[in-house]
Amino acid sequence: MAQGFTISEHTLANGLRVVLSEDHLTPVAAVCLWYDVGSRHEVAGRTGLAHLFEHLMFQGSGQVKGNGHFELVQGAGGSLNGTTSFERTNYFETMPAHQLELALWLEADRMGSLLEALDQESLDNQRAVVKNERRQRYDNVPYGTAFERLTAMAFPDGHPYHHTPIGSMEDLDAATLGDAQDFFRTYYAPNNAVLAVVGDIDPEQTLAWVQKYFGSIPAHDGKRPPRDGTTVVRSSDASLREHVVAEVPSRAVMQAYLLPLDGTRESDAADLALTILGSGESSRLYNRLVRHDRLAVTAGFGLLRLAGAPSLGWLDAKTSGEATVEAVEAAIDQELARFAAEGPTAEELERAQAQIEREWLDRLDTVSGRADELCRYAVLFGDPKLADTALSRVLDVTAEEIQAVAQKYLTPDNRAVLTYEPTAASAADEAADETADETAAQDEQDEEVQA
Repeated sequence: MAQGFTISEHTLANGLRVVLSEDHLTPVAAVCLWYDVGSRHEVAGRTGLAHLFEHLMFQGSGQVKGNGHFELVQGAGGSLNGTTSFERTNYFETMPAHQLELALWLEADRMGSLLEALDQESLDNQRAVVKNERRQRYDNVPYGTAFERLTAMAFPDGHPYHHTPIGSMEDLDAATLGDAQDFFRTYYAPNNAVLAVVGDIDPEQTLAWVQKYFGSIPAHDGKRPPRDGTTVVRSSDASLREHVVAEVPSRAVMQAYLLPLDGTRESDAADLALTILGSGESSRLYNRLVRHDRLAVTAGFGLLRLAGAPSLGWLDAKTSGEATVEAVEAAIDQELARFAAEGPTAEELERAQAQIEREWLDRLDTVSGRADELCRYAVLFGDPKLADTALSRVLDVTAEEIQAVAQKYLTPDNRAVLTYEPTAASAADEAADETADETAAQDEQDEEVQA
């Protein structure tokens, strides 16, 4: 049982791992397929292939042409999507329970026959889509490249996590049809995947469908293991600070800390530490920077869990008015040092554990969230049933362990720092916008008074 739900595991002859979880609360079923491939598997000069393939997987397969995957799922009343990370690529559908077989057939068809539909035209089409996504979400928005910059500083050149999944424009342009075909053959094989099906299902019938549609797809043994990312070694002259002058609304201070690997007790302690320090308006950093000192308009500190490399603690503060980045950084350092010296209070620990518990239970309350977590634990840690004890492990962490993590990891010599300064023109535009907002607010107030 996992949080009150049954779990059964099966492995097909071709190596596909199957996880089933029966839940008849609502007449829906979630299908989640994780491939053990992400940007950490890419090589220099060919970054972005994992994310590009996420798009190509929706462009038709042997029996499904063009946008047919979307059309068939949505036409049956379902929803679908896919995502790419450093460590995996996943695809998922949530369907009315009686349409489960359709979702399984669609996933099997593209796993087994995508190369029949992959040609130069579809590659060029989706390459253009990904490049446009990079422009819209990274290159042409305020602070858009912040995560990319911080990641590159935190993980030095040559580290498998040095580049983010979006990839570079140059590498996307350089990708050939042969590169794409080789990538698919290597990583999109049943023995490199985990399939989870959760919801209003008949496990015996579901397994029979899985065997029917996936069982004949051949395994592939040519996968190259990812380079080891658990150790981070920087050269003595490596820069861990960057200052950017750009068209941004305000000054900003962003920091990335190397934290324990996901799946460890220290990682759970780090999650609690960052929740106390920077999650929500009751957090220490928000109270100090926004409420008390009024140096910032936002302040947050979150954890990006990574299993194959140190996890990243991401701190983000946007300044208020004329506050300087130096003042914000000084206040951050003071709060982190105070937390390391004192540790969390009993009330802070209880609140943080309750917050993580609520978020975890909310996730497991949906069949899609549960399917995703079962895949995650199967792919990254080898055992989907570890989801059963994930919450209890967090609730078992002590204040002393949280303090120890803060003392060991939340230090100035364990972080990369990125600061932003608005250009003169963007600062003037922001000031004009603030004046206009104040005038509009006053006008609105006057109208209400007159009314």
